[in-house]
Amino acid sequence: MEALLNLPQGDSVFAEYVWIDGYGKLRSKGRTLTKSILGKAPSDLPKWNYDGSSTSQAPGSDSEVILRPQAIFKDPFRTGDNILVMCDTYTPAGEPLPTNSRFSCAKVQEAAKDEEPWFGLEQEYFLTNLKTGRPLGFPDEGEPEAQKWYYCGVGAKYIFGRQIVEAHWRACIYAGIQISGVRWWGCRWWLWGRGCVAFGWYLGCVVAARTPCHDGCSVCLCCGD
Repeated sequence: MEALLNLPQGDSVFAEYVWIDGYGKLRSKGRTLTKSILGKAPSDLPKWNYDGSSTSQAPGSDSEVILRPQAIFKDPFRTGDNILVMCDTYTPAGEPLPTNSRFSCAKVQEAAKDEEPWFGLEQEYFLTNLKTGRPLGFPDEGEPEAQKWYYCGVGAKYIFGRQIVEAHWRACIYAGIQISGVRWWGCRWWLWGRGCVAFGWYLGCVVAARTPCHDGCSVCLCCGD
């Protein structure tokens, strides 16, 4: 399998189109483009469509939903010239779906563009052991020690999943998401922050989805649209 995954792509670029479904979760599908799209604006990429009846965004009798590219990031999973394409969702007539909160946000951003508002953003997340259903680092029975030993802690006794966090951090930096830092909050969750960022970051800060890890845990690597 590794040999096949390392085959050259020639002039092809794998573009993974990512959007938010009717449940507030991420969906994606990939298409083959050419290197001629590299360096282009999101609006220069082709629109696409999908079956909205399968994502709780359209009835089965009229299920087509249109994807409009809004931001492009380097793909930290496939690497190379491959890209992640952040999209929002519309009806075939061009109306934003009720679940397309980015549309309203973009209107506010445009109205306030001369004000230069700034935000400090943090994303907390849990690492879960898929075999036990309990947070990574929890004992098989009972509860862990008090939080005071875990907050910004050091050492294998109190810190769990650091390799996953490091991988996530590097993946985001590679993709072009400038995470300002990370910290261990308690015997349940990690936190990463964007520091102070301009309003415009909202136009596409969704980088990765729920991903299985080699040690049998699950983490929502990055979200924020």
